[in-house]
Amino acid sequence: MQRTPIRAAIAALAFTLMPTISYAEEINVTTVAGHPPVFLWVKTLSETFIPSVNAALEGTDYTINWNEAYGGTLAKPGGALETIEFGLAQVGIVSTLFEPSNLSLQNVTYVTPFGSDDVDLVLKTVDQMHDEIPGMRTLWENHDLEYLGGAFGLEDYLLMTKFPVTSLKDMEGKKINAPGSAVTWLENTGAVGVSGNLTTYYNDIQTGVADGVIVFPTAASAAKLYEVAPYVTRTHFGAQYAGGIAVSKSWFESQPEPVQAAFRTGVKAFAAAYRTGLEERVKNAFATMEKGGATITELPASEREAWANALPPIAQNWAHEQDELGLPGTEVINTYIQHLKDAGVKLPRDWSVK
Repeated sequence: MQRTPIRAAIAALAFTLMPTISYAEEINVTTVAGHPPVFLWVKTLSETFIPSVNAALEGTDYTINWNEAYGGTLAKPGGALETIEFGLAQVGIVSTLFEPSNLSLQNVTYVTPFGSDDVDLVLKTVDQMHDEIPGMRTLWENHDLEYLGGAFGLEDYLLMTKFPVTSLKDMEGKKINAPGSAVTWLENTGAVGVSGNLTTYYNDIQTGVADGVIVFPTAASAAKLYEVAPYVTRTHFGAQYAGGIAVSKSWFESQPEPVQAAFRTGVKAFAAAYRTGLEERVKNAFATMEKGGATITELPASEREAWANALPPIAQNWAHEQDELGLPGTEVINTYIQHLKDAGVKLPRDWSVK
C-alpha cells in the first residue's frame, strides 16, 4: 500500500524530466516568376533563395511550405506584380522591364544607354537608390509590394548584324531589331529600329525583316543568333537592371521577425549567386558564338561616343515625363549618373546634362 505514492512520485518526476517536444509553425508561401527556371533569375530563386531562407529558419519556431509557380503556371512574363498584389503569391521575381508604367523609375538604365558594362555595379547602384530615393519604393508600395532587393539584370548589350560594323556610318539604312525602349538607342543613327523580342529575332533576320539585333550575349547564344547575324560588335550599350525580389507588403509585415529576417538573408544569397552565375554564363556565351563562326569585334571608343551623342536627349525626355507625373524622374537620372561617375565609369555622354 505504501508503494503507490512512491510510484506516483517517481512517475511525476520522470514526466517532468522528459524532453519537451515542440513543433515548428508551418507557413505556406507561394513564389512566382513569369519565366521558367531555364532563366538564371528564376533558377537562382529556386536553388539559392529558397534553401537560404530554409537554412536561416533552422532552430526557430517556423518552417515554410513552398509552392513554386514559374513559367506561366501562375503568371506570364510581366504578370508577377499583379499576382502578388492580388494575393495569389506572397513573394516572387518582378521584372520591372515589363512594368514601364507601374515601375517607371526602375527602368532608369534603359534610358541611359552606353552606361556601365559592369553588371554588379549597375545592380548594386539601383538597389542602393531604393534607399536613397523614397519615390522609388513608393511605386512598389502603391501595389502593396515591398521591394526586398536581390536585383537581377542583363549583361552588357551588344549589336549582332549580317554585316560588319566599324563605324556609325555602317548603320545607315539598316533595319535593327531591338527590345522595348531599346529602340530609342537607334534614333538619329541612320538605322531603323524594328521592335521585336527573343522569339522573333532569328526569323526576322533570316527572312530579311531585320538586318541585325540589339541583344545581350547569353540570349544571343541560346537563340543561336550568330547563325543569321555572325558579326558581333561589342558596342557596350551597358548592363541593365531588370527587376528584383518583392513580397506582398501586408503579408510580410504580418510575419514574425524570424521569418522576415530569413527572407532578407535569402535575398542577399540570391544576389551573390545570381551575379556569380551570370559571369560564368556570359563567358560561355561568347565562347559558343565564337565556336559557331561569329566574328567578335569591339566598336572603337570614338565611334561609341559618336553614337551616344547622336541620340536625342533620351534620359532628359524621360525624366521630364516622370516629373510631370509627380515622380522624381530628374532626381533618379542625376543620382544614377552620379553613382556611375563616382565609381570611375567613363561615360561617352553625360545623361544628367540637359
